[in-house]
Amino acid sequence: MLDIHRIITKYVVMYIARIPNRTSRPTLLLRESYREGGKVRTRTLANLTNWPPERIAAMERLAKGEWDGGSGGELTSGEIFGVLFALKHLADQVGLTRVLGTAPESKLNLFLVLARIAHDGSRLSAVHWAEQHTVGDVLGLGPFEEDDLYAALDWLAGQQERIERELYQDYVQRRGQPPVLVLYDVTSSYFEGEDNELGQYGYNRDGKKGKRQSVIGLLTAADGEPLAVRVFEGNTADPATVASQITILKERFGVAEVVVVGDRGMIKAKGKAALSAESWRYITALTDAQVRTLLKQGVLQPDLFDAHLCEVEQDGKRLIVRRNDAVCGREERRRADKLHQLQEKIVERNAFVAKSPRASAETGLAALRCWVKSHKLSKFVTLALEDRAIRCAINDDAKAEDALLDGCHLLETDVPKDWLDAKTVDARDRDLQKVERNFRTVKTAFLEIRPIFVRKAARTKAHVFVAMLALKITRQFEVGLRKVFGTVGEDAAAITPNDALVALGRLTYLYTTDRNGQRHAHLPRPDAHQGKILNAIGLSFPLKPTAVNRAA
Repeated sequence: MLDIHRIITKYVVMYIARIPNRTSRPTLLLRESYREGGKVRTRTLANLTNWPPERIAAMERLAKGEWDGGSGGELTSGEIFGVLFALKHLADQVGLTRVLGTAPESKLNLFLVLARIAHDGSRLSAVHWAEQHTVGDVLGLGPFEEDDLYAALDWLAGQQERIERELYQDYVQRRGQPPVLVLYDVTSSYFEGEDNELGQYGYNRDGKKGKRQSVIGLLTAADGEPLAVRVFEGNTADPATVASQITILKERFGVAEVVVVGDRGMIKAKGKAALSAESWRYITALTDAQVRTLLKQGVLQPDLFDAHLCEVEQDGKRLIVRRNDAVCGREERRRADKLHQLQEKIVERNAFVAKSPRASAETGLAALRCWVKSHKLSKFVTLALEDRAIRCAINDDAKAEDALLDGCHLLETDVPKDWLDAKTVDARDRDLQKVERNFRTVKTAFLEIRPIFVRKAARTKAHVFVAMLALKITRQFEVGLRKVFGTVGEDAAAITPNDALVALGRLTYLYTTDRNGQRHAHLPRPDAHQGKILNAIGLSFPLKPTAVNRAA
């Protein structure tokens, strides 16, 4: 058997030569180059043609010196490098690494963004998480503590406008033109504790009663690409946040003409006036109350809702009516189910009162009236007592009136017809789902920014900005994976970014110790699945640990 250790120790320059052999497979020879009498000579050390492919690959790596000094002893696993290695490459692709700059705080903020994707814990837990990952080789970071991360957030808060502006310019350059349409929506995120400077009680979308919150406004391009994010006090009304987005688009990004798409209740009178003052256009939805007012005024007729898409004009504004039969059917079934539940509760309560002479019929009536109100049936359902029994009366006309707008969606826009037809306006309004998806990703699905534990206003804003930057990377990750693996739900082999990170988490340093006690790090080869993930994001694999940062 060939003594690998003896050859490595004795000879300095070795390589594997592949000799063509006409129609047969090539001959593989392990050769050594050496000098003799001032001339370079070559001699063959072994014929490797019949070796298994994995042994040939191992020999080739030995010949390249990857295991110099560490070929003896047991292999021990070390830090995880696959996760940060891939995420840092994605950060490079979206331009984040460049725009963060070279300040000492830049690398810490890059770490915060990448950790927000791969680790959803606090900053203190992120410090411990970093100990298990190659932050030194991949990000060029030395040891750091929790206070260093808070200081990095303070720096990021002061750099947010510059970073957003430069990332926007990158986006425009990639697309070839500024966006002609932007999407805007708001959400809220709650705080733990009572001391956050932005924390106020307001309309809580998280269902966390008694928790202070902040309001978050996210501005994206038509394709859902995040452009800017702002954080407001928790009692800020949604329409009051629109002015700040106008400032971002006009002063920060230099946008001269744009169509702003906002959800119902978002772009109201003041917002429309502010947009008109800038000669900008809008697309927004109207609330059910506004639609019913238009019906009473005769601007709309009920038979318009029989069509799937139609349009009327009022005072220079276009009103576009959309009806979704699937939603209409779902709402009808939901209403019928609620009425069925109500009847069952009435029967159960009446039976209880009949068997218990001391039971209070009025108490049961009050409880069921509260149930009717909370389930939005009170417009057409009336409950009353008759001989200690609860009787239910349903007003069919009122029920039909309540169901009139089932599956109906009314849009208002001042965009001229020659810009966008009714079908396109409707499609752009549906694009708001992209913003809502971004919010789900930021808040719950992947990045998990809530609850927020910081107290200072600047750090709160930076914390949310970190999540927005992480969202940009996540979207880039999804694009690469989708091209190679397909989409989840359509392809059984499709994977999510989270699945990919789990797979890349198996790529760790391997350590050996030589006879002198020196420790040497080695990189394992990615398996087929890991290699497919890396190829999906356009990442070549380094040959040595020292090349990790250069390859990333």
